[in-house]
Amino acid sequence: MGREKFMSLKVRGILVLVIGTVLGLTVSIGGQLISRSADAHRVAGVRSQEPAEILADIIARVSEEYVDQIDERTLIESAIRGIIEELDNHSRYLDTLAYEDIRISTSGHYAGVGLDVALQQGQPTVVSPIENTPAERAGILAGDIVVAVDGEAVTASNFQSMVGRMRGVAGTEVNIELQRDGSNEPLHFALLRANIEVKTVYGEHLGDGFAYIRLTGFADNTAPGLDVIAERITREAGGTLRGLVLDLRNNPGGLLDSAVDVADRFLDQGLIVRGTGRIQHARFEHHATAGHALEDVPLVIIVNSGSASASEIVAGALKDHARARIVGVETYGKGSVQTVMPLSEGRALKITTSRYILPSGRTLSGDGISPDIRIANSEPRRQFRGAASGVAMREDPQMIRALRVIGYDPIALSQAL
Repeated sequence: MGREKFMSLKVRGILVLVIGTVLGLTVSIGGQLISRSADAHRVAGVRSQEPAEILADIIARVSEEYVDQIDERTLIESAIRGIIEELDNHSRYLDTLAYEDIRISTSGHYAGVGLDVALQQGQPTVVSPIENTPAERAGILAGDIVVAVDGEAVTASNFQSMVGRMRGVAGTEVNIELQRDGSNEPLHFALLRANIEVKTVYGEHLGDGFAYIRLTGFADNTAPGLDVIAERITREAGGTLRGLVLDLRNNPGGLLDSAVDVADRFLDQGLIVRGTGRIQHARFEHHATAGHALEDVPLVIIVNSGSASASEIVAGALKDHARARIVGVETYGKGSVQTVMPLSEGRALKITTSRYILPSGRTLSGDGISPDIRIANSEPRRQFRGAASGVAMREDPQMIRALRVIGYDPIALSQAL
């Protein structure tokens, strides 16, 4: 590419150029030519540099003059991240691991051992083993600390890559070392990876016709999973549900279509959400349709500051249609929709393409959905997540208040496990 043509590119052209390099195309930055051209402009006083020329000049100077040598690929990927992340708090350039995480969270399927792991107080901690997976069958427990994967220590700095190493081809082995509270010696597990289906819906009949359902995210399998659980708990309740608690606490969101489908399960008509954006697919309206089993069941939703995006679409639509009462504290306040655009080599762009509008006409931008009944949980980690969670309903003030709203027996509440 000639110097004059290169230096005349606008920012969009530069972005295409650097992405092309990331994808493995043979593109030369031409550092000496760029630098020489910039020097000539300064000496001659011809004109100020265009923003694209400044970007190209910076890339060349860092490549040639920074104290440590940085390979071209790393430098250009850093430039891409800077461009995308300056747009807003939710747009990202996704490397292979980040893109794989998004793919798993939205599809609900991957090959691995079935561990939900998160950094808690700087330690890689097992949140829970997924039911009927190699990790659960081996006896790994919630609260176990992941010490090493295949002999390599797991730290806060390499956490994402180590979680990625637990995934792989079904039938292959991975060795995991754990530290368990009360055990002096680390525990060693040799697990065979398997095909895992990530559950986003949990539910149970609480007795006397009342039920509890928790959604941990919004994936392709969320609405169908909700149908299955709704059918089971209705059957366990004798054919009729008297009330339902829908727990959206700490649910960060997920797929827009999944959120629409979930909201539709509780509504028989009306607008669920409207989107506004610059391109055609970013402008949309989704409306409810009749014919779902949960449409008439008395409903209360629990939310907190970790309820975001798709969770807010569901809670907002049901609140605006007076279909549910909201208990808890104000939600996160994320009123935008991101589109993931795959690149090659397992990378992708995730950029904001739309802002959504609730049925009331309100948009969310920093200010979340306010609950109808505000009640905080003074101990957020003591949160009821079902009978197997180890936390009793009576220890969770938000859960207790939600049950009272739908008329759960106060005597049963006082004895609730």
